[in-house]
Amino acid sequence: MAAYLEACLEESNGDASFVAKALGDIARAKGMTQVAREAGLSRESLYKALSGERTPGFDTILKVTRALGIELHAAPLQTRGASSGQQSHL
Repeated sequence: MAAYLEACLEESNGDASFVAKALGDIARAKGMTQVAREAGLSRESLYKALSGERTPGFDTILKVTRALGIELHAAPLQTRGASSGQQSHL
């Protein structure tokens, strides 16, 4: 699950609805009812949030990833300039 989500994050190019749909794919594979219960959300609202047609709130993303047993991590961007001694900034 984590590897699939990681790949989708890399391919998303900043498209939050693409990432939400990927989470929906994972949740359906695990069982949407179970994920909804563990996330403290209704099954219907979870389907809507992870349909890829809308962008769920970050709180929903955090609840779903936790219910799926996935942790989100931050890492510095690997930029072209980083290899030539330039530093990337947030």
